[in-house]
Amino acid sequence: MVDAVISQTNAYGIAVSITVGLKASIDLTVSENDTAIALRSGEVPVLGTPRLASLFEEASVTAISGHLEPGYTSVGMRIHLDHFAPSGVGTKISATAEVQEVDGRRVTFRAQAKCVDNCEENETVIGSAIIIRVLVNTERFLERVD
Repeated sequence: MVDAVISQTNAYGIAVSITVGLKASIDLTVSENDTAIALRSGEVPVLGTPRLASLFEEASVTAISGHLEPGYTSVGMRIHLDHFAPSGVGTKISATAEVQEVDGRRVTFRAQAKCVDNCEENETVIGSAIIIRVLVNTERFLERVD
């Protein structure tokens, strides 16, 4: 487990400058397109779990944006998500992801989403996740697609 600034070339030859504690938040007002019905993940008009996962991924990518060398990116490897409470259309959600650990090419994030507007109780935690992203050379990664 690393709890300091990583600003060197790691064992995989990737230059990184990722600090444990880097974080970002993404806000979303739930629309019809974000519901379980629209995403085909359920039969109720509330924020679909796949959309919550997407918010967490977006926040994790944003948290380390600008901290990788040119030509490198991160790709999703694993997400463990808990979706605790429903959020209806019109509800404003804020999802935050924070770097918890850097281990070689793997970056682990802890994420949490809260209802911040148009909900029964503001700041209600509606979901949480542990996300692992892997640092890759974009060109080499894309060569593997075909």
